[in-house]
Amino acid sequence: MLHSPDSQLKYLIEQQWPTAQAGGHFFTLPGLSGQSVRITGEQGVLLARRSPAAPIPFVDRQREFRLLHKLQVSQLAPRALGWREPWLLVEWLPGETLPPAAFSARREAVIHLLYHLHQQPLTGYRLSLAPLLQRYWQLCQQRNWRWQRRLRQLLSRGEPRPLRLAPIHMDVHPGNLLVTANGLRLIDWEYAADGDVALELAAICVVDPPQADAWIAAYAETAQLIPAVLHQHIQRWQPWLQLLMASWYQLRAEQSQDDTLEQLARASWQDL
Repeated sequence: MLHSPDSQLKYLIEQQWPTAQAGGHFFTLPGLSGQSVRITGEQGVLLARRSPAAPIPFVDRQREFRLLHKLQVSQLAPRALGWREPWLLVEWLPGETLPPAAFSARREAVIHLLYHLHQQPLTGYRLSLAPLLQRYWQLCQQRNWRWQRRLRQLLSRGEPRPLRLAPIHMDVHPGNLLVTANGLRLIDWEYAADGDVALELAAICVVDPPQADAWIAAYAETAQLIPAVLHQHIQRWQPWLQLLMASWYQLRAEQSQDDTLEQLARASWQDL
């Protein structure tokens, strides 16, 4: 779908490429937010990501820009080209998203990609789930007793101690993995931060439950961790992750009025 660029986006492009025309072609990319735009012009192909119109906890394009800049040498992520509220400008990575059926089949490549990420220096942006969950509670209009009970239980218990603190992506699934000429690359870094590698693996196990043990074993071997210890830490994070996912579905369902998200939110609360 063609996108009519606003003055802020045009200004950002002109700041990066003063001699280029800010014209070109702007295409809105499919997605729930409708806030990503593919740009083709004299400066090549770019991706512009707009700050959400309605707040989503932890999503901050300025933080995302700085984090991507820190990871630039690793070649794990798209290069951050510029930021000016509300737009983040990054390079467009050519490639196709990984087919869902190929996720398990490409386990070794995904694990090596994650381990490479987890070996990078800390970014300085720590992910803390306790205040994040509290923020979701504050933003949502519809709340239920299961949510309140689980939130109180987790807050009184406190977050698990990290097994290994590292930069983590926190949204690894086939749709965020690009198959490129140079191997797999990760996109959509808006939830990335410094966190426990066990939390990252817990999130992957949610994406591919039948193969959870295989993912844990493969990562433990690559990262030289004891599988049983990694599994134990993943179990400690699971109730936190379960509530985070339910909270995200609830907030996004309220913001978007999307039927699928509303169904996922209802199912998530029933599972608590």
